[in-house]
Amino acid sequence: MRVLLMAALLRKDRMGRLLLWACLGALPAAALADEHEMLCSEGFGSFTSRSAAGVTVSVEPVRRSAFASRVCSASLSWKSGDVAVTPKASEINIDAFGVDLGLGPQVAAFEIRNVGSDKLVQYEIYALKKPAEKLRTLTGGTYFTAADTDMDGRVEIWTDDAGAMDGFENLPLSSFDAAPTVVLRFEKQKLMDVSAEFQPDYDRQIKRLESELDAGMLGRFKKSDGKLADRSSLAIDEAHGLTATKIKVLEIVWAYVYSGREPEAWAKLASLWPDADMERVKAAIQKAREAGMRSLVDGVAEHAAGFHVKKHAIVFDAETEYEKRDAKTLFLADTVPQEILLRRPALSATAQASLHDETVLYLTVDAAGKVRSAKAEGHADKDLLAATSGWRFIPAFKDGHAVASHMRYGVTPNQ
Repeated sequence: MRVLLMAALLRKDRMGRLLLWACLGALPAAALADEHEMLCSEGFGSFTSRSAAGVTVSVEPVRRSAFASRVCSASLSWKSGDVAVTPKASEINIDAFGVDLGLGPQVAAFEIRNVGSDKLVQYEIYALKKPAEKLRTLTGGTYFTAADTDMDGRVEIWTDDAGAMDGFENLPLSSFDAAPTVVLRFEKQKLMDVSAEFQPDYDRQIKRLESELDAGMLGRFKKSDGKLADRSSLAIDEAHGLTATKIKVLEIVWAYVYSGREPEAWAKLASLWPDADMERVKAAIQKAREAGMRSLVDGVAEHAAGFHVKKHAIVFDAETEYEKRDAKTLFLADTVPQEILLRRPALSATAQASLHDETVLYLTVDAAGKVRSAKAEGHADKDLLAATSGWRFIPAFKDGHAVASHMRYGVTPNQ
């Protein structure tokens, strides 16, 4: 169970303190999907905020008389008009607010799971200008999350290709540890597949999956027909082991394919898949991929080989108004990040006994409003630090632009 957490921004102390630090970085696709909280779910949860351009974004339960129904709605409004993002959906999330996604104006981005649909969501991107207008719709993933992953000032959209792989080889989506990860970015208003820039993240997944392969079962799978269509003559454990091995092999090959390394992918496939069936499954993987997220993009960015100078975004200090009066730094944000959705793990018995003990967190929030690192003064609940990876903020602003920032939060268990 997760509970809503409201945190209070604090002023800095004059004395430094011992910090427990967690660098969150890019998370595995499975973790992103599993830990992805929705702002309004089945009629519970709401959010309202007004952008600098005067457009109000609202997510709230749909009400019937005085009671909330089990559905949610999202809308944008301004002095002379309004737009219904969706009048009715089972789950709605605001992934980004006031963020520059590379489409020109600042945007609000919504994840929407429609009533009666499967796990897939729609990602609706609207310009926060008057009149508000839809800029782009993305579909086919179980989640979408915008983040400046490597803090270089560019915002990526992380998702998966679940729609393309659901039912692949007659396997339901739930059979897989994770559908293939896809990383997107708008460049000059064109949607580009930039997954190849994040090969180390795919390599970590490949290393984990390879470590989980059982050599004996892999040998038996190599001697099978690959399709595993008829398992009626096999013992239950044998049938399960062969299917689990097949799934891990597919996920390993996908990681190479989706990170821009097809030659390595097909070499790996040849070493792990039954020889007689390799060309068939290779063609099936290529066909599924082209019908999925790849069909939505305007281009594919190649992996930048060799030495190159990495850019780093300026990280501004987000201070309280009290501190700003005496501030003399150019790296001071004009605003502080504002909460969209903060959730924390359920409290342990020890934490419940000290409901007013405060934990001070130091957060680095990127220009998309996602937490890139978290520190805590002294001893801190590791689950709380881990939970910050799923927190979402309206980012800090400097001269009207969303920026990365450092901020300080005080959190008590009863918040």
